Amino acid sequence: MLKRHPLLGFYLLAFGLAWLGWLPQVLGASGIAPFDQPYWQGLLILPGLAPALAALLITGATAGGSGVRRLFQPLLRWRVGWPWYGAAVAGPLGLLLVAKGITTGLGLPGIPAGSPQAGASLIATAFIASLLANPWEEVGWRGFALPRWQKRYSALTASLILGSLWGLWHLPLFFWVGNPMATYPFGLWFLSLLALTVLYTWLYNATAGNLFVVALFHVSLNTFGAVVQGMSLLSLVMVYGLAALILLIRFGPTHLSPRPRIQAD
Repeated sequence: MLKRHPLLGFYLLAFGLAWLGWLPQVLGASGIAPFDQPYWQGLLILPGLAPALAALLITGATAGGSGVRRLFQPLLRWRVGWPWYGAAVAGPLGLLLVAKGITTGLGLPGIPAGSPQAGASLIATAFIASLLANPWEEVGWRGFALPRWQKRYSALTASLILGSLWGLWHLPLFFWVGNPMATYPFGLWFLSLLALTVLYTWLYNATAGNLFVVALFHVSLNTFGAVVQGMSLLSLVMVYGLAALILLIRFGPTHLSPRPRIQAD
């Protein structure tokens, strides 16, 4: 069954493991015992690791040790042209600054920002949390799932499928009282993630499947998101959507990059 439907097995595990970590927090934040006890917070290690664990288990069951090595090797492939490091680090900062400018210029309501006193600690926390979680997410989302979706569909269609499922994977966070994402309008956030997924696909395909650079993009985006605060979700949809449209026009929906799209063997 797993060899015939590896993506189904992957998503069942990725959702199940992550939600096992998040749902007790959701229930506890609503005062439901015994989930309101602090020891449930230990399960929060699961969401960040869930995509990689799911990919590891499915790959190990279907392709053995050699398949597992191939799965993780792209995460260690740090030798890539410097422009790609610029795209992975400066790109997110530029996108967020443009979104901030649009928010200010149009007078749009921004996402509530943290207090100035918490600024440095918030940034440090965002960086550490991103560094610990995002590379493992990318092993699952881009390293495992994307090549399999791209074997069936164009890069654009694969991105929209992956982005939709990635968005639904985050759903418990929108019901977690006290979590910042619980204050976001889900529809706008979901649209921004779909557009952002196209950018991830472009970076992944253009670097011949380099997960190191893609993970760096993910870490940079989340870290700079703590630096450039007060943006509107609508402005993010506009900026990410425009960037995705430019890539689509420039490279076309089939590959979304100057290289052929990466497809699973």
